[in-house]
Parts: sequence; C-alpha cells; structure tokens
Amino acid sequence: MNYKGILGAVVLIFVGIIFGAILVSGFGVVRPGLADINLGAAKPPVNLDANATSFSKAFIEVAEKVTPTIVQVSVVSEKENPHSDFFFFPFRDLPKGQRGSGSGIIISEDGYIVTNNHVVEKATKVTIGMFDKRTFEAQVVGTDPLTDLAVIKIEAKNLPTAYLGNSDDLKVGQWVMAIGNPLALSSTVTAGIVSAIGRGQLGLIKDSYGVENFIQTDAAINPGNSGGALVDLSGSVIGVNSAIAAGNTGTYIGYGFAIPINLVKSVAKDLIAHGKISRGYIGVNIGEVDDAMAKSLGLDKPKGIIVQGLVEGGAASKADIKEGDVILKVDGREVNQPNQLQGYIASKSAGTTVKMTLFRDGREIEREVTLKARDENSKSELVANKEKDNEVNSESKSSTAQFDGVGFSVKNLSSKEKSDLKVDHGVIITEVKPFSKAEDRQLAKGFIILEADKKKINSVSDLRNIIKDKKGSALLLKLQDGRGNNFFRGIEIPE
Repeated sequence: MNYKGILGAVVLIFVGIIFGAILVSGFGVVRPGLADINLGAAKPPVNLDANATSFSKAFIEVAEKVTPTIVQVSVVSEKENPHSDFFFFPFRDLPKGQRGSGSGIIISEDGYIVTNNHVVEKATKVTIGMFDKRTFEAQVVGTDPLTDLAVIKIEAKNLPTAYLGNSDDLKVGQWVMAIGNPLALSSTVTAGIVSAIGRGQLGLIKDSYGVENFIQTDAAINPGNSGGALVDLSGSVIGVNSAIAAGNTGTYIGYGFAIPINLVKSVAKDLIAHGKISRGYIGVNIGEVDDAMAKSLGLDKPKGIIVQGLVEGGAASKADIKEGDVILKVDGREVNQPNQLQGYIASKSAGTTVKMTLFRDGREIEREVTLKARDENSKSELVANKEKDNEVNSESKSSTAQFDGVGFSVKNLSSKEKSDLKVDHGVIITEVKPFSKAEDRQLAKGFIILEADKKKINSVSDLRNIIKDKKGSALLLKLQDGRGNNFFRGIEIPE
C-alpha cells in the first residue's frame, strides 16, 4: 500500500479546508447575507413600565404642540448689544454688529407676540420667522423696560396660539421645558426643573423701579432663547425666558431665568390696550429682614420686608405707612423678599387698592393702599426733619466714640457737614473694623447713623447711651449712605 500517497492526499485535503476557511473569514471573499447578520443584544436591558412611557410621551407631546407657537425674532437695531459684558445678562445676540436674534410667543390668533424688551430695543426693523417657514414684518406695539417685556404684532390670522398658564402654582423641582431659537438654531427644545422661584437682585434691570422676580431653571437655554417659552408638562407657558448666568463665552453654564407668566399677561394686556404701562406704585423703599433685624424689631423670626423710606406724596405716605414698618402680607399673600412685593404690585394698575398687613411696635396692623402712578420726579423723602426738635449742640459734647464690641467708631457732625449732607441730626461712622459685627452687617465708613432703637440721634452721647441700654440684645439702626439713601440694619450688641 502506498502510505506516502495516502498521507499526501490527507495533507492536501486538510490544507484545502484551512485555506477555504481563511478565504471565507479572513479575506472577505465570501460574505454572509443581510438576513444572517445580527447586531447587538436580542432585547433592551430595561422594559419601560407604563408610567415611564407616559412620562416620556409627555415631553414629546409638549414639544409637538407648543413649538409651532414659538417664533424667531430677527432684529435690525440702532445700536450694538449693550448687555454682552454682563455675567447675568439678557440673551440679545447674535454678535453681528447691529443685527440681533431672539424668540417670541404667539399670544393671539390675529398676530400679537410677546417677547423681551431687550430683543426689540431700538429696533428699526423686526422680522418674524414662523415654525412653518413663513416670514412676516412686525411692528412694535409697546415695550416695558422695567419688566423687560415687549409686545409686537404681525398681520396674520388663525395662528397657533400658546396657552398661558398660572405661574403662582409653580413648585421648585417641577419639570419644565424651554422652547426657543438659541444660537439661531430654530425650534430647539430642552428640559430641566424649576430650580428656584422669586429670584431677584440679579442687577439685570438698571432702574430702582425695575421688577426682578424670576423663575430659575436648569433647562439649557442660550443666547437667542430670549422671549421664548418656559412650559410645564401640560404645555402651559409659565414663563418667558430672559436671562442666563453665563461663562466667559456668554453661553449657558447651568442657570437660566424666566419672567413669570402672570406678570407677562398683565403687562401684555396693558401694552395691547394702551401701548404703554399704567402701573401702580406703593411709593416705598424696601429691604429684606434678616435675623438681627428681626430681633431688633421684636419679630419672632425673620419675615416680611422693612420700609426703609417713603416717597413724599406717594401712596404709602397717604395710607399711614411709616419708615420702620414691616410689610408681612399684601392681599393675604406673604412677602419675604422685596422682589416678591415688587412682582405682585407690578401686575396692578394705578388706582387699584391693595390691603397690607404690617408689623409695627410689636403688633400687626392693616392698611389699605390705593396705588398711584409713578411720578418721574418723585424721590424718597430727605432725611432732614421738618420738625426741629430741641437739637443738642453736639459740637459742645464729647465728639467721638468707639464701640469695640461691635467694631465701629463714630463722631459728631459739624454744622458744615450737616449742611453738605442735607441732614439736621445724626453721627457719622469714621471706622469699621475688619471681620467685626459692624462689617458683617454691612456698615461702612461715611454712613450716617440717624436713629437707634427708633430714637433720633443728635450726638455721640445719644448713641452711647442707647447701645449701653441694649447690651445683650439687638439694636435697630437707621442709616444714610453717601448718596442720600435711607436704610435699616439690625446689629446684636454683646454683653
């Protein structure tokens, strides 16, 4: 038998099999059919239950229903964007010289659109881009710089209209969606939660009468979202997106701010009806009540807002509201931040009467205030007292004092200083020690102490006696800064 031949044949067959396998798998000469290819696992790792599916569907439906009511607002302006250097800033961008872009919300079938004032500010031409790609020229109906809102109008009929909800029902932690045209990317939808409500003191509106009472959200919004909608999962518009906390690039870093829709509705109605705002004012300068101030006033805890000054002839002065009063409620609503009161009053017209609950001298009282229109020439009443008490000749007394326990020093005012500062009483702070109670309470060199414990201060000795009597408790100080503004501070006096 020829074993060598048999062995050679076996080897040849084996080599043929190996070579064939290599051809099929390695060189790709023979490929499987499409029907034979299976990619990925056979099933998803998680089976969504009905609740999760419904939750996801809510976002989808809101995006589908609301997006057609949001428009792109393109603007040719007289000036470049004045807000580009702000950390907190309105989004008027694109940075193209005198061109800008923002968003708007259709609020009526016949073409009224609400947006931000800073989007159309100084506009010479406004063009609206619709979701269905139609374009319209728009006219500015009216603007309200104090709330950063504006209404514009296009000539059209049967437009998709947004449903305007109730921002008073908002809760922190509630899911919301932001819909607008950021960075010229039309019809962009993002989602997040309500991070805070009643957010103020952002410095967006450079006017002492400006209203900053924002909804804060972490839904991603960017330049171009201005005037777009913040909506809840029912598709109700609950805010108008207006500003962001921005990084060095001017883009979103985690916080956006929207104007509550209840204020928007009030402003829009006034602008459509009159072309301007006939807003009512209380006529007060107000501030927050902190723990030390609450103790000095006899409140059980920090609450309400303190009246720091009155506008002469204003609504509050005619309703027996006094400096040092604490406003606890307005029309039954608790107010614990100045912007909460401002936001509510901003929705009321001149001539409206509101009921205020005040804390004065250890008890609650009520006053009715009929709001007045703003007098552009009005100002807080000067400290100079029209009633000349038996003024102490302070220059004949001990002229300086140092209060080490609280960390500041004072001196009497000379006749010339009183004349220059337009006051007829008080002592001036000459030094505030670093890291002291006085510095913590934001006292500063140059501030005038007008009253202590609601008693007029004519001399250093007056202040010394009151501080001595208040050891171990909190003291309320009425002060004036270098610009003539009155305000209160509470400070705890150590034993």
